Amino acid sequence: MLNRKLLIVAGLLYAASVVGAEIYPTKPVRIVVPFAAGGATDIVTRLVGQRLYEIWGQTAVVDIRGGAGGNIGADIVAKATPDGYTLLMTSGSIVAANQHMYKKLSYSAEKDLVPITMVASGPQIIAVNPSFQAKSVKELIAMAKAKPRSINFGSAGFGTQTHLAAENFIYTAGIDVVHIPYKGEGPALVELVAGQINFVTPNLAAAIGFVQQGKLRALGVTSKQRVSQLPDVPAVAETLPGFENLGWFALMAPTGTPKAVIGKVYQDTVKALQSSEIRSRFDQIGMAPVGNRPDELGKTIKEDSQRWAKIIRERKLFVD
Repeated sequence: MLNRKLLIVAGLLYAASVVGAEIYPTKPVRIVVPFAAGGATDIVTRLVGQRLYEIWGQTAVVDIRGGAGGNIGADIVAKATPDGYTLLMTSGSIVAANQHMYKKLSYSAEKDLVPITMVASGPQIIAVNPSFQAKSVKELIAMAKAKPRSINFGSAGFGTQTHLAAENFIYTAGIDVVHIPYKGEGPALVELVAGQINFVTPNLAAAIGFVQQGKLRALGVTSKQRVSQLPDVPAVAETLPGFENLGWFALMAPTGTPKAVIGKVYQDTVKALQSSEIRSRFDQIGMAPVGNRPDELGKTIKEDSQRWAKIIRERKLFVD
């Protein structure tokens, strides 16, 4: 008799979760962007958020919470009520690298956040001010080797995707340069345009407009091959064989969010990514829509975590 009652209760709870997912969302959904406005994370979130609004009939509110390499925004989501109304648009660095870099974190990406789907992926570029002396990746490396620590680079912050892209390049090229962290990709690009720093490795999505307008010069792209958006820009691999560094952005939710709601967000995001408008806009900025399953995203996070742990350990990229 007791077992029967338990089965009935379980069935009712499951039915309630399914119904809840069917009507979700009934109010605006907050998507936390853990970096300053104007960066690739912000751009991707706003493009997808607009399409989700059309699907849901509810606003996807973009909430900018930058700082500490994305940890401030991630912490907010990790501690939010797990009801599906607070989501995180994470970059790969936050959930795959920060735990290896920061000795003290107020949240655990592995324990406090659950994957929904990877939204987009794309390369970075090595960008310089047009007045910078080096005109190619080869020349940049030669300059850095001739005068160690005479060249600096900016990033969206310590441990961010743009920082790690640069560290991967520095590690592979065997050069010694100075890191200047900013509070976001946008601020770093503004400083590069102003000629205050030597180079940045921004996401292509954030920097392509500056390059096309002639405000920045791209020395190389971090994908294995050249990209159609900047066909005259060589791949870094043409100078450093085998080099590749791709960034990605994904939706995650607080642990404890009902599986049915996770499934609904995943399905609706995939639907949004199938929009011809989204695909066209992503292509213009050098991003590829993904839309993989939650378990596939989880596997990517584990694989990237192992890769970054090695580079971080060898480069001694630790934050107290």
